[in-house]
Amino acid sequence: MTQPPLPLKIAIATYGHTRALKQGQVPIEGVQPDFIEIKPIIAAFRRMVRDVEFDVCEMAPATYMIAREAGAPFKALPVFIFRRFHHAGLVYRDDAGIRQPRDLEGKRVGVRAYSVTTGIWTRGILANEYGVDNARITWVVDDEEHVSSLRLPSNVQHAPDGKSLVELMATGYLSAAFTDNAGIGRAGAPSEGWQAGGRVKPPEYLELFPDAARLEAEWFRKTGIYPLHGLIVVKDEILARHPWVARALYEAFAASKDIYLRQLEAGESVSDKDDHYRAMRGIVGDPLPYGIQANRPSIEAMMAYCFQQGLLKKQYAIDDMFIDVGA
Repeated sequence: MTQPPLPLKIAIATYGHTRALKQGQVPIEGVQPDFIEIKPIIAAFRRMVRDVEFDVCEMAPATYMIAREAGAPFKALPVFIFRRFHHAGLVYRDDAGIRQPRDLEGKRVGVRAYSVTTGIWTRGILANEYGVDNARITWVVDDEEHVSSLRLPSNVQHAPDGKSLVELMATGYLSAAFTDNAGIGRAGAPSEGWQAGGRVKPPEYLELFPDAARLEAEWFRKTGIYPLHGLIVVKDEILARHPWVARALYEAFAASKDIYLRQLEAGESVSDKDDHYRAMRGIVGDPLPYGIQANRPSIEAMMAYCFQQGLLKKQYAIDDMFIDVGA
């Protein structure tokens, strides 16, 4: 007797490489998917971490690893939803006395949340490539962490008086901050919140690594690290009862991605990330590699950086965090 398909509640955003899956062009063998639309998708991360609301869910990698260590009942597939490098995006005020990465020591630097992926990758690069002691930087956050039980290191503080990072950067309380998740504006442009008093020239915001694209390509050639962002987690209960689900999900995500890569190759317009992934292809080859083997340096780096930065209590093996689907 043929078994009916397994119903699964799945919360993932629509990207170029998930579109075919979510539209039903690519089936998940043995599964009847119920795709839950959540906008912004970041809200699904918290709902999964705090309430285990879905059977399958997209999640930020550090959020997942912190939650897994704390006992969360789900495990990750080696399917990575977004990729980008992280030498760009950290800007500083031109009056902050910063001219090289180690000048950040002793300063306050703003980041939306301490466990946000961008911050982890950039801090890892600062420490491991440029010798920066991140413990000597005061990291100022203005948002909550996804995993509410996370105990933050002593050099992390919340923005005072409920002020935003925009305001704190403008007044000089912060010497530097991340543009992509702090919302402080593009490099070279002072914040609108800056009060010039009619006499003082507003400071410029300068990129810490103005030649980021070159540095990123060189770093990848040297390390093989292509920073991973979102990944996919599956409930332990589902995996225990239906161990075949991991492979079925992985193959479906991979098939959907292959359709997208062919569309990129053909020059089709599919999503707002098309140009980004075409550019990445010129550096890394496959701009969305899945599987453990293809991503081993990146996975190991993320786990190591989380440990170095006090987000994980110990160093883990890949098998502790990821389902082995044989890829």
